[in-house]
Amino acid sequence: MRSLRPDSVSPPFARYAHGVEVPPGHRIVRTSGQLGLAADGTVPEDAGAQADICFATIAAILAEAGMGRGDVFHVSAYVTDRAHMAAYMAARDRFLADVGPELPSSTLIIVSGFTRPEFLVEVEVWAAAP
Repeated sequence: MRSLRPDSVSPPFARYAHGVEVPPGHRIVRTSGQLGLAADGTVPEDAGAQADICFATIAAILAEAGMGRGDVFHVSAYVTDRAHMAAYMAARDRFLADVGPELPSSTLIIVSGFTRPEFLVEVEVWAAAP
């Protein structure tokens, strides 16, 4: 995959690319939005801990398809308050710490809520591999 970062536009303000080109012949996996719901059914109160669970779940889904973090070409995330952005972004950066120099594109949206009020973060990804 190739990160698209045209010199004619301002650079991304975080660790992501403006766009990503997926080579022909790659398999594509798209996850559903994952919430911060631990395997034991608990939901941490902290947005960062919820985001870490989201990314751990996504890693397991990708592994099921024979893919990993380096195969992610887009991340979409939803948080319920601007105050949760930094914690989410720190979790995303931990998830992508070993990825590079090509980075995925990324979207972060503030929403009014999810199916249950304790959920603060939801994350979904697109990944591709030969």
